[in-house]
This record gives sequence, C-alpha cells and structure tokens, in this order.
Amino acid sequence: MNGPQIHVEFAPELLLFVPQARPTGATKTATDGVSSLGHVIESLGVPLTEVGALLVDGREVPVSHVPAAGEAVTVRTVDRPQRVPGAPLRFLLDVHLGTLARRLRLLGVDTAYEATDIGDPALAARSAAEKRVMLSRDRGLLRRRELWAGAFVYSTRPDEQLQYVLDRFRPELRPWTRCTACNGLLRKASKEEVADQLKGGTHRTYDVFAQCTECERAYWKGAHHEQLEAIVERALSRSAQED
Repeated sequence: MNGPQIHVEFAPELLLFVPQARPTGATKTATDGVSSLGHVIESLGVPLTEVGALLVDGREVPVSHVPAAGEAVTVRTVDRPQRVPGAPLRFLLDVHLGTLARRLRLLGVDTAYEATDIGDPALAARSAAEKRVMLSRDRGLLRRRELWAGAFVYSTRPDEQLQYVLDRFRPELRPWTRCTACNGLLRKASKEEVADQLKGGTHRTYDVFAQCTECERAYWKGAHHEQLEAIVERALSRSAQED
C-alpha cells in the first residue's frame, strides 16, 4: 500500500505483533483507499482474533470500514471474558500446545488437540466444522478466514498459557470429568473393570477408579495426583475470585 496515510494506535498488548509501533504504541501506515480497516490491521501483523473495538476519530467502526486519508484509528484488544456466540465454548489446539490441552481437559474443558502437524488448512477446517476456538501461537493460522474463532496464546510457559485462556474466556470448569489423553468423558469404574491396566502395586494400593468412555483409559489417584490437584485448586480459586 502506498496511498494516503492514516494514524494507528494499538493497545499495549498488541505491540508484540507491531514492532514498528513501539514504544509509543502508534504508527503511520499508507492505505490504498479500497482495502478494509481489518485488512490494513492484518497487514501490519495483528491477527483479527486479537482485535476488539476499532475506533476511527473516536467513533466505533466495523472491520469492514475503509479508512480515509488522515483518519486516526485506535485498535483495542478483545473484551474479557470473551464471548463466542453461536456454539458451546470449546477449543482446538495445535501440535505445539499439548501440555495446555491436557491441563484444560483436566479442568473439564472440552479441548480437541492434534498431536501431529496436520497443516493449517486442516486445522482451520476442523475449527469451522466443529465450531471450536482455535488456540495457537501461529499467527498465519489465526489469519485464515475459515476459522470459526481463534486466539493467540502469548506465553510459551504452560502455567501462564492456562491462566491466560481461563482469564480470556472463563470457561466452565468441571475438574476430573475428562480424559486428559483423548478428551472423552470419564465414568466411575470398578477395580475389576480396569484390572488389565493395573500393575501389582497399583492393584493392591488403590480402590477408586475412573475410566474414559471413549478410549477406556483408567484413572486413579496415583503418584502425580498432588501436582494435578494443585493445578485444579489454583484454577478454581482464581475462577471464584473473578465471579
């Protein structure tokens, strides 16, 4: 674009995507008089999944607005908690977010996860077909038009990733109800029903079990239960404070 210029100011959280706007948060960019404001913002590096209200000279406009020369644009972040109308809130995570997927499932959040790299087109198509919010650190993936909805995961640390998703979307938490391996729902199971999955020490020590209704994996309060319990308690405590 090499036409008339507009002035664009970004919310601090969005400066990760727009290095040319640092440190003031503002930059000037040329337009072509035809492209939408949404297209202009994406061309500067910001996925629209991260964009909330758009203000032009103080008035709110849609992403389809075609900016004119000299306009002052303010780009805000999405409101929190972010609402995704049209379907129950559920997620799809790409291959790089396996730990986050397991932790969301631990909390009872409906979370699909691709353990292999099936490619951006296939991920976007699944997001649309199943009406799942795509969570990713891949900006290119989040710019695909066929996505149902999406969100950029800012941190590389699983603890921070989980807290960010919970803060941004505030999904309903139902801990210990989903299989962390496949996302299936859990049911109570007797020791006899899962005996073929138990080693001798486990068989002697534990009496309370659950089993996935999809993959049939067995669960019990094993050696790592305290760590998992701590994750659950932190999430529930934070959720209670926000209500």
